[in-house]
Amino acid sequence: MLMVDDLKNKETKFSIGDLVFAGAPLAERMRPETLDDFLGQDEIVGKGKPLRRAIEGDNLPSMIFWGPPGSGKTTLARIIAKQTKADFIRFSAVTSGVADLRSVIKKAERERSGRSASVPNAPFKTILFIDEIHRWNKAQQDALLPHIENGAIILIGATTENPSFEVRGALLSRCRIFVLKKLNKAQITDIINRALKDKKRGLGGLKIKINKDAIDVLAGMSNGDARVALNALEYAVKSTQPPFVKGGSDITSEIIKDTFQKSHLLYDKNGDEHYNIISALHKSMRGSDADAALYWLARMLEAGEDPLYVARRLVRFASEDVGLANSRALEQAVAAFRACQFIGAPECNVILAQAVTYLSKCEKSNDLYMAYGKAAQDVKDYGNLPVPARIRNAPTKLMKDLGYGKDYKYSPDYDYKEKQEYMPDELKKRRYFK
Repeated sequence: MLMVDDLKNKETKFSIGDLVFAGAPLAERMRPETLDDFLGQDEIVGKGKPLRRAIEGDNLPSMIFWGPPGSGKTTLARIIAKQTKADFIRFSAVTSGVADLRSVIKKAERERSGRSASVPNAPFKTILFIDEIHRWNKAQQDALLPHIENGAIILIGATTENPSFEVRGALLSRCRIFVLKKLNKAQITDIINRALKDKKRGLGGLKIKINKDAIDVLAGMSNGDARVALNALEYAVKSTQPPFVKGGSDITSEIIKDTFQKSHLLYDKNGDEHYNIISALHKSMRGSDADAALYWLARMLEAGEDPLYVARRLVRFASEDVGLANSRALEQAVAAFRACQFIGAPECNVILAQAVTYLSKCEKSNDLYMAYGKAAQDVKDYGNLPVPARIRNAPTKLMKDLGYGKDYKYSPDYDYKEKQEYMPDELKKRRYFK
């Protein structure tokens, strides 16, 4: 059982807990301030790695961090800014635009010229950190290019989306891409324990009992997201501190699970619940129950599921379960996917609701799904059967001499009613559709 120190002064009017909870969220307070304290991502900032050497040598390129939520993108950017002694400016691509960028550039140029006038050749850098950079449109991203090239700013972009698809090629060519991985369970556990023991920034000044099982559940349900882990821990502690309960926090596995439910976080994206709910959504649409399908869709989206994951599954469903019974279903599903890319969550939720309802109400046919399965099985059973010579292309004389294209009947000449075999000889007369 891990015991965190008792409150130092029980007679004061405001407890340590009051002061802790009155400040910034625990996830914000516990951000590491040095590379040595930064957990995870050893592949890019471990000892001797190129990015770490660039940070320590104060010789940074513009870069883009690509990784899942809570993997440390913002924290790493802040560490870089502090260690390189740069002027660090943070944007959110959701709320900031080109006008904000112009203000940053003017300030950076004034600072740089003023520094040069007072201390010739003194280095001055402005790091512009843009969170969710994929949300900036083409014109906004293009506005960054000249300022990166002339050295007015060092760009650090952060994105949860594949930059190959979401970031302009011209911008990518001027930046290094660093891929951050989801934190593993052991790393999340270390982060939780740090927060429990840290008396200055964390929860170490509070009276808390929490066993290893509860920490293990918290680390597992956080799905590799350090922010989720710390926010859930803080919520659990808040709800079990005086005056809510007597004697301080006694946090069990059940309280952790209840905390995730109350904060709309009970959705293990890699566990059974994830697969259970996506299965329920799929089967509800297959059974033409639009109401049940909408319920399971809401369960996923309200718990924080990536809308694009759901949209991809709908595209698959449109061919697997609707298929040729309604050829417009695939158009609807693809349109929903693109719309989700355009506007993101939570605005795209109603678009997914439209697609789910449409697919639920469609006539169903799995003929395509079954036919492809039969064809794929023949490929496995028979291997690489040769293409019959009669339907091979014959662009050269040698190929014609070898019989390529011989006896082929050109369909238009027969009003598309010709009788000929297109299958390999071993599969003659094989039919996959009913």
